Amino acid sequence: MGQGLWRVARNQQLQHEGYSEQGYLSREQSRRMAASSMPDTGHRKQVPGGIDIYHLLKARKSKEQEGFINLEMLPPELSFTILSYLNATDLCLASCVWQDLANDELLWQGLCKSTWGHCSIYNKSPPLGFSFRKLYMQLDEGSLTFNANPEEGVNYFMSKGILDDSPKEIAKFIFCTRTLNWKKLRIYLDERRDVLDDLVTLHNFRNQFLPNALREFFRHIHAPEERGEYLETLITKFSHRFCACNPDLMRELGLSPDAVYVLCYSLILLSIDLTSPHVKNKMSKREFIRNTRRAAQNISEDFVGHLYDNIYLIGHVAA
Repeated sequence: MGQGLWRVARNQQLQHEGYSEQGYLSREQSRRMAASSMPDTGHRKQVPGGIDIYHLLKARKSKEQEGFINLEMLPPELSFTILSYLNATDLCLASCVWQDLANDELLWQGLCKSTWGHCSIYNKSPPLGFSFRKLYMQLDEGSLTFNANPEEGVNYFMSKGILDDSPKEIAKFIFCTRTLNWKKLRIYLDERRDVLDDLVTLHNFRNQFLPNALREFFRHIHAPEERGEYLETLITKFSHRFCACNPDLMRELGLSPDAVYVLCYSLILLSIDLTSPHVKNKMSKREFIRNTRRAAQNISEDFVGHLYDNIYLIGHVAA
């Protein structure tokens, strides 16, 4: 009863002041409608050239322009940014609609250099009729040829003027390319030791912990599946390169390339022991330290212990 009398009194007061409930709602609705009809100048931006992005996006919702927005109506830098996220296949499809935009040389140059980081032709004056779109097709064809027959693939690159007939240039190409089949690459490097030598020198192991450096090395130059002369060659070249990159550390620890060679072999054997499901009795840290220091007596016990911890926590060095 008391609440009902309070509401009646309150309504009379609002009516007297001109704020009846119905009038208040009608005024509030009018205010919202007016606000919605006003242009959103705070969030709309007009790009150079007189194109209003707001109207452009609103027009997309109309039935006459359903689908993807027309890139030719956008500023060129915005259109190129959108197209730069496409791969080669999608960019070829886009060129069927936006021929001038999708065939732009900068887009295809970015695709070439993101997949094949180094080619001899990048540093030369382009020949007559050169285009990066054509170069991309040739690089893709050459990579497929290499993955079938490495020697024919390298010859294809040389015949097209993409690579110079130089072990250093071939090594740089391999180092900066991730589309080559690692099994075929291993066969090629086993036959071309001159290319392998230049490929090893491209690695920089300065201030890296030995197991981490070995992992990086085997990510570029895959280790063979079985022990043999090729694995010994890889470890020997790595040991000399690691010492050359860390002369101060070698003097501080009293390590030589032969000692690093022994440590690398120990790390590979330990990796197999700790990660193989066929080995039931895993090597302990104490056993690893004892066995390693027998082969390389000048190495400190703490350093060898850190090597064991790295393999135990991170995993195989040649996986």
